[in-house]
Amino acid sequence: MDINTVLQKSAEYRNWGKWGPDDELGSMNFVTQEMVIAASALVRKGKVFSLALPLDADGPMNGSFGRINPVHVMLQDGGDIASGAQDHIATLRYTDDAAYLVLQSSTQWDALAHIYHDGQMYNGYGTDQVNSHGALKNSITNIKDRAVGRGVLLDIARYKGKAALATSEPIEAADLEGCAAQQGVTVGEGDFVLVRTGQLEERRLAGEWGDFAGGPAPGLAISASDFFCPRHVAAVSTDTWGTEVLPNETADVFQPLHIIMLVNAGIHLGEMWDMEELAKDCADDGVYEFMLVAPPLTVTGSVGSPVNPQAIK
Repeated sequence: MDINTVLQKSAEYRNWGKWGPDDELGSMNFVTQEMVIAASALVRKGKVFSLALPLDADGPMNGSFGRINPVHVMLQDGGDIASGAQDHIATLRYTDDAAYLVLQSSTQWDALAHIYHDGQMYNGYGTDQVNSHGALKNSITNIKDRAVGRGVLLDIARYKGKAALATSEPIEAADLEGCAAQQGVTVGEGDFVLVRTGQLEERRLAGEWGDFAGGPAPGLAISASDFFCPRHVAAVSTDTWGTEVLPNETADVFQPLHIIMLVNAGIHLGEMWDMEELAKDCADDGVYEFMLVAPPLTVTGSVGSPVNPQAIK
């Protein structure tokens, strides 16, 4: 495949102008209040699964693309209390901390402002709309009250009878369709779809991340857009660093699916979501749908955000 395939699918699935010239929500527009009410009815057991990796120095970042793991520092700790440094305060003593956090260093959302192609991001906004102060259009903060709805897990690794997909194994549209059929679950408009490859757990069990961040990886093939885009899903998340199969299928385009789905279809992408406990529970009870609550942090103008997604069954 080459750039022509990417351009064809980008044009076919483009949602620019669908919700007006000023839209910044993309496919999150498909999530209605009625859908949120319906999603709440999926809570039957009261079980809650956090899908977030820890935010600490042991995360998967290796410095590639300028991303490092979170740096957590204590501003006041027990030593300050014991040393008398807080004795000027009447009776009460306290601890305090801070973090330096690359917003896409762990479990996260990609904003619609995160990716450009030919000088344009989703809905045709230009490069002038992201400056040194942040995104003026398509910031992730636009979905601060939108990232709630019906979640669906497509456990591709289990579907293929593997603990984890092989390195650089692509997930085609046919794989997604077959997995959904085997699990007895439908994927439709406004859904938040979680795709499990098993790579995250494989690296965790190995005791080292290695080249998880940016290296060869299983992931979604370009044809996955033929599954997600016509179904009008709200968002797609994976347990990999970059959503797509790496190396990409296109030597002349880096991350082609980001261009098709994020830039043109306006489908938000989530990366490095930890689906292991949720996947075990889904396999045990045969229920692969749940309520998903995954709002981003409200960092003004941010083009991505850490998230602690909650799958509730």
